[in-house]
Amino acid sequence: DVRELRRALGTFATGVTIVTARAVTGAPVGLTVNSFASVSLDPPLVLWSLRHASALLPYFATAAAFAVHVLRADQAALARRFAAPIPDRFDGVRWHPDERGLAVLPESLARFECTVVAGHDAGDHRILLGSVDRHDVGQGEPLVFAGGTFRTLAGEP
Repeated sequence: DVRELRRALGTFATGVTIVTARAVTGAPVGLTVNSFASVSLDPPLVLWSLRHASALLPYFATAAAFAVHVLRADQAALARRFAAPIPDRFDGVRWHPDERGLAVLPESLARFECTVVAGHDAGDHRILLGSVDRHDVGQGEPLVFAGGTFRTLAGEP
């Protein structure tokens, strides 16, 4: 039962990120992702995955680079915006291009600017592996996703 599997997987709390890349036209593309994970510190590698059915897959599957932005607890509205099927998710959002043209969201909790080193098809998703070229850490608490909703951390157990 796919619904029951989804409910069971939803018990695993994840961080919330926005991943951005640059389209061939130069326009920024981005979406909300909770499949982000650290892979290695030496060399520094991260991964994330995207559904094959996503309209944005062609942009990310051909991109040479991507940026992962870890969202702060107060950025749930931004996460919802980048998860919505709207034409210009960047409209009204503060961002600037890095030297490769990647859209950088300056107010994220952390950012990882990466060069794509591999892509693998796995089930109904494409896994993208990136080498971290640059990273930045801000201040604040992380936005969390669990049980189908955005949440914040209540503190230390």
